[in-house]
Amino acid sequence: MALYDKAAGGYVNAEAVVSTDWVAEHLTDPAVRIVESNEDPLLYSSGHVPGAVEVDWTRDLNDPLMRDYLNRDGFSALMSRIGVARDTHVVFYGDRNNWWACYALWVFSLFGHPRMSVMDGGRIKWSQEGRPMTQERPVTLATDYEAPERDDRTERAFREDVLMLLADRGRLIDVRSPGEFKGDLVHMPDFPNEGALRGGHIPTAANVPWARAVDPESGCFLPAERLREIYEQGAGLQSGDDVVTYCRIGERSSHTWFVLRHLLGYPRVRNYDGSWTEWGNSVGVPIER
Repeated sequence: MALYDKAAGGYVNAEAVVSTDWVAEHLTDPAVRIVESNEDPLLYSSGHVPGAVEVDWTRDLNDPLMRDYLNRDGFSALMSRIGVARDTHVVFYGDRNNWWACYALWVFSLFGHPRMSVMDGGRIKWSQEGRPMTQERPVTLATDYEAPERDDRTERAFREDVLMLLADRGRLIDVRSPGEFKGDLVHMPDFPNEGALRGGHIPTAANVPWARAVDPESGCFLPAERLREIYEQGAGLQSGDDVVTYCRIGERSSHTWFVLRHLLGYPRVRNYDGSWTEWGNSVGVPIER
């Protein structure tokens, strides 16, 4: 059964996105695990898709001391706790047009989980359609999940990788707001400063705010044709480019990483999760305004 009407979206990876209808039909499917991941930590407890488990981006995905992600043992324990086996189809959704859902999917991809999708439209679309919500947390059976070692090579970029990309004339996509890109702000509008001391952007970066990839009314991803207009005609990307996306801490840029990697099928796209909170504080790295 097709997960999504590929003709409607024209996406390269037809399994990357599932509709709310598809999720509604698979709420009790033992081969599917629905995961909610939000920016607002209170949303899940206020009501969620029946059967969905919560994956909190700070508590569950990050190392408690270092600025890094959980290791192999931590990821295996997380997957076991939420009832995910290696062959489970994991479907992510969340608030803010699924940006944290894409962030969680990106972290899962570092451990090579094979089957993952995002529910198009996220939490808002599910709620607007009047679909059922519950405050009941599901009871999950622990699995014997053995994750491989985390692989940061293909999906993740570090500061040194960005410096090499600049030298090799690779492509950078800054997905922040225009005010952040210009250096007028060092944080998202209406959000607190998360530690960046200097404003501006990485040289050669094109500014394509992350939310341009979704329909403002439905919160669904735009069709591939529209996305190509934005990223290829607008920002000059080509599918063979070596692309790095960044924002302030890697959450918004994971959304654009997902669009380029899974919806448009770009083979070389990495997310720089250090992003502006690292680059804007680093000694000796170039900054433009």
